[in-house]
Amino acid sequence: MGNLMEINRDINQQINHVQALIKIESSFEAIGLSVSEYQAEQFFQYYQLLVETNKVMNLTAITDFDEVVLKHFIDSVLICQAFDKSGLVPENFKRMIDVGTGAGFPGIPLKIIFPELHVVLLDSLNKRVRFLNDVIDKLQLKDIVAVHSRAEDAGRNATYRDAFDLCVSRAVANLSSLSEYCLPFVSPGGIFVSYKSSDIDQECEHARKAVYLLGGKIERVNKCFLPESDIERSFVLIRKEKETPRKFPRKAGIPSRNPL
Repeated sequence: MGNLMEINRDINQQINHVQALIKIESSFEAIGLSVSEYQAEQFFQYYQLLVETNKVMNLTAITDFDEVVLKHFIDSVLICQAFDKSGLVPENFKRMIDVGTGAGFPGIPLKIIFPELHVVLLDSLNKRVRFLNDVIDKLQLKDIVAVHSRAEDAGRNATYRDAFDLCVSRAVANLSSLSEYCLPFVSPGGIFVSYKSSDIDQECEHARKAVYLLGGKIERVNKCFLPESDIERSFVLIRKEKETPRKFPRKAGIPSRNPL
């Protein structure tokens, strides 16, 4: 009887695994992206690591499988729709930094979808960086590193300043502060994309001066809905037109307390 129960449990686990992979593949197809079986397996392993680690560390309030797929995985790569509308394609970017990555969003899903990207995941909390390194190792991702640092400090580091074609951030901060954190990483001509909620027009207007002082220009805001939901995502695309003055970013804590 014991062996029969173990066999049934194994069969159920296999069925659930296959169903999960099908769900991942169909979810990406809904936004016009195809994923290989290997990539779908990477996303599934990522989900397993996320929910298991979340039991002992506060990584996310979202743990239901379908919600993680939609609100973390799909949301992270929905940026592709913003690029398509702007005449940009992710394949043109070689180096990307994800500022305030947290549990790895959007950086890790973008790395899985575009494996040729060289990616830096930046976070100020060391225990999250340890989790990210575990994900990188278990998913066998290459050309990706997790860095423990505040954005204000890393932005003054010659290794990272002006070093990236693309900077992304889903971090929760006003656009003026977020631009001061992120634009120093972008090389002139590159793009910073801020993931925002739907109500962003007034925040963009207030941030225009700060973006200009930092060497950037708000090119456009692209809005779209997560598939089969009423959740709207806004992508603010900011072009780095010239080098950010050396006095930015200011010392740690100042950008959030006193936005430009």
